[in-house]
Amino acid sequence: MPNELNKVDFDDFDNIWNDPSLLTPEEKEEIEFNIELAGKLIEAREQKGLTQEKLAQLTGLKQPTIAKLEKMESMSQIDTLTKVLRVLGYKLAIVPQINNE
Repeated sequence: MPNELNKVDFDDFDNIWNDPSLLTPEEKEEIEFNIELAGKLIEAREQKGLTQEKLAQLTGLKQPTIAKLEKMESMSQIDTLTKVLRVLGYKLAIVPQINNE
């Protein structure tokens, strides 16, 4: 199967992001969630004045695990994420999506 990106000339990121043949709405939603989650983790850690190493010590995780979460290299299992959020004073919540239709 040939790479779809080779078939189209893209001028900028928006062209790729908004091309439905490359990303489904579900894939876009997952990417947006991961970016938001990583950003919030970094923001919360920095607001607490914690280094990645100190956060790792407080959660019982290793510093590379914290770094991977913040770089979106691996999205963790819920229990790992919950440990980090708990130390930072947050909790994971499930809320209904707003239907824009």
